[in-house]
Amino acid sequence: MKSFLQNKIIFFRDLGIEEWSITFKKMHNFTILRDFYTFDEIWFVEHYPVFTQGYAHQKKSLTHINNIPVINTNRGGQITYHGPGQQILYFLIDLKRRNISIRDLIDIMQQIVIKTLNKLSIHQAYTKKKFPGVYVNKKKICSLGLRIKRNFTFHGLSINVNMDLTPFNYIYPCGDINIQMTQIKEFNKDIKLKDLKTVLVTVLSNYFQVIMIKKKQ
Repeated sequence: MKSFLQNKIIFFRDLGIEEWSITFKKMHNFTILRDFYTFDEIWFVEHYPVFTQGYAHQKKSLTHINNIPVINTNRGGQITYHGPGQQILYFLIDLKRRNISIRDLIDIMQQIVIKTLNKLSIHQAYTKKKFPGVYVNKKKICSLGLRIKRNFTFHGLSINVNMDLTPFNYIYPCGDINIQMTQIKEFNKDIKLKDLKTVLVTVLSNYFQVIMIKKKQ
């Protein structure tokens, strides 16, 4: 019975706004301690200004860019920026339980974002084969980065909603000199983070074919 429930339920948490390092520690500990019986979770969070570097772009001597801290992470991908007004989703998923590959999960994550944007009347969203993420009008609106440990995933995606995009100008987002960033605000000024969360929970439940249950902190 419990195994059935684990397949049919994903818990989600709303962490509000936190320092990246605090969320990472909780996410890392969750992944290290979880086992076959642990329910999957998806965490919603915003971070205070920070640049994070994936394995493909790590310069240990780089500690700050324009007074914004730079942190090396254990996710894949290059360098990106997180700040208030950006919705981040961390996917703490058992791939074996869901019977999906990491490639499948990346595709699902991208389609979840595209479907969500469609529901918010942003219909031009698309993906690029060699560059993970979601794009609108040749600009990037969503970035992805994952890590797998014992078939358990952590890290996830970030959607730009209503934030200061200036720090992206200090880097080559995702390692691409040609990438420009955009956000939901530029297409629909009325959308708030709470509105986005509501739509995301619905779309997530449909794509994973589960019941999404909010978990208290």
